Amino acid sequence: MHRIGLRCSMMKMASVACCLMMVGWAARNELSAQTIRVDATTSHVVNTFSPLYALGTTVDRVPSNATDAFFAPDQIKQIVSAGWGVVSYRQNTELFVQAWHWNPKGTWSDASGKGYFTGDSNPTEMIRHSYGYSLQHRGFTRNGGTEFDGFSRLDDGDLNTYWKSNPYLTKSFTGEDDSVHPQWVVIDLGRKQDVDAIRIAWAAPHAKTYSVEYWTGTGDAMDDPATGDWKAFSPGTVTSGSGGTVTLRLDSSPVSTKFVRILMTQSSNTCDTHGSGDRRNCVGYAIKEVYVGSTDAQGQFHDVLHHSPDQQQSLTYCSSVDPWHEPSDLYVAPDRMESGDQPGFDLFFTSGITRGLPAIVPIAMLYGTPEDSAAQMAYLKKRGYPISYVEMGEEPDGQYMLPEDYGALYIQWATALHRVDPNFKLGGPVFEGVTEDIKVWRDAQGKNSWFGRFLDYLRAHGRLADLAFMSFEHYPYDGCETPWENLYQEPQLITHIMQVWRDDGLPPNVPMLDTETNAHGGEASVDIFGGLWLADSFAGFLTAGGKSTHYYHALPYSPAHPACPNSWGTYHMFMVDKNYKIRQRIAQFFAAQLITQEWAQPKDAEHKLFTAIGDIKDTQGHVLITAYPVLRPDGQWSLLAVNRDHDNAHQVRIVFRDDSSNTERTFAGPVTVITFGKAQYQWHPARKNGYAMPIRTVPP
Repeated sequence: MHRIGLRCSMMKMASVACCLMMVGWAARNELSAQTIRVDATTSHVVNTFSPLYALGTTVDRVPSNATDAFFAPDQIKQIVSAGWGVVSYRQNTELFVQAWHWNPKGTWSDASGKGYFTGDSNPTEMIRHSYGYSLQHRGFTRNGGTEFDGFSRLDDGDLNTYWKSNPYLTKSFTGEDDSVHPQWVVIDLGRKQDVDAIRIAWAAPHAKTYSVEYWTGTGDAMDDPATGDWKAFSPGTVTSGSGGTVTLRLDSSPVSTKFVRILMTQSSNTCDTHGSGDRRNCVGYAIKEVYVGSTDAQGQFHDVLHHSPDQQQSLTYCSSVDPWHEPSDLYVAPDRMESGDQPGFDLFFTSGITRGLPAIVPIAMLYGTPEDSAAQMAYLKKRGYPISYVEMGEEPDGQYMLPEDYGALYIQWATALHRVDPNFKLGGPVFEGVTEDIKVWRDAQGKNSWFGRFLDYLRAHGRLADLAFMSFEHYPYDGCETPWENLYQEPQLITHIMQVWRDDGLPPNVPMLDTETNAHGGEASVDIFGGLWLADSFAGFLTAGGKSTHYYHALPYSPAHPACPNSWGTYHMFMVDKNYKIRQRIAQFFAAQLITQEWAQPKDAEHKLFTAIGDIKDTQGHVLITAYPVLRPDGQWSLLAVNRDHDNAHQVRIVFRDDSSNTERTFAGPVTVITFGKAQYQWHPARKNGYAMPIRTVPP
């Protein structure tokens, strides 16, 4: 730390020292000082927080051969030295359309050892590893989580396989008519094509009532749903379907469209190939194969889809997937993230990475069962592990699930979990890292806000109290090349999206948790940019009234991002060697220490956060220096200042304004200045051999 000979005398506290953190600062120049004004009026506190609970991190799925290395005591010691507090355990299996065996021991619903799996709720030996099981009745080629793994059974070319919808979205489990939760499949034709016919090879249970529709919008039906609507083909509605393989002439003349949807509203409730012993086998909808195209003058059907059991098939999407599976669906390849290890709960809680603090834990809801999730929470309760919050599912928006369907599952799971412990704090929906309101196909009332409709569903069923918190992820940038100008967007991006959730109807007493966040930027994330963004985003989140935000991710897993060929390392604080051993700390580690141990006191005590406004802007109007003042429990004022113009130094004058006493004060005493910038850290890219030099701290 570098101390300069001034003394702080503000707000009638002449003996109080001040700590000034400066991130991204270069050497001083002789520019005239500009002003940062701190609103220090006591009644203008914008948030209070405890760093151990508000500034957290995450643990996610890792390669199967890396778990032991990551959780070695010497590695954990380095990880926790970053200073992060509460850990948010991320549940990755649902992104890959897999059922999560959080406990490898358990029971299958079918006596032959397959079906629906429920983990053993009774602790015996330590759970060190857990894995995902691929779902046999998957209808996704890909979605927001799985882009390179698996395939849809709707057009895999095999009539012995089939897609089947989630039984927990039927009347047997929701208590509502099946038409309230229509199930659907969407076929992406790749480009606009002329369509006038469809062939559906139904499995059991088949749809008795369904309609075939085409997309009328100008944008993508799946990823830009607000740009259009679905319109039924003229004779495309069936009210007395009898299953089997049917070919439907959809229109007298071809319709040009890129997307076709089959919307199902009444089931035959006949049993699938797994038998009648389990009612879940006999509800919902199932399709073996779907074909879309046109008919010629002779009435011959011509299919335009490509059918294959891989990612080369024509893209299909589905409303939900039956979580039925069997032991052979486990596939573990030690060097692939897709089949990696969800670190076992016992390893997670006993390794030291949680620092003994209560963790945020997930349950698998989109592709799980209420019984299994209840067993998981019973297990953790019996072990005595401290739990702060329970997240329900993982990124339903990225799985293209309709909000009413997510709401129906949420209520069923909440009922099961609260039977285990009525004090569990449940929440979600664990949105993907969006920066605008999430849109969905319009409902009958024309409403297309995903979150707004989810809240409406809970309210209509008298279950809004089951939403103890709202959680989302924040990944503000797309692409691999992150322009420096992107930094100017924080913290406005995080502030804006949090206001969007409130505008959607989130009650003011329900806290918001950013349970997974980082700046997706390829090489930029390991450069000084990553540290600057971290400071601006985390402090900005708290300034906007957030409860807790969690750095992604604690474990030093640093492969090249699959979409970023220029980069080695995204979302991490360390570079590692080929055996996953930490070999160097990088930008976000040092930024983390500055935030958690200098700006804030590293203790469970109340910190008061105020606002500050700077008048330093560039010619485009960008604010070049942001600042976040905190009154710490030790009585010191601490100001986190972020210089986004990191190539240029700026002298600043700090003014504290107290409206209650109509006074303005500046520093006039001992001030501790801690700087992290180009003089301390420079990144040199070389993919997996990239390194930072210099790395040095300013001595006290």
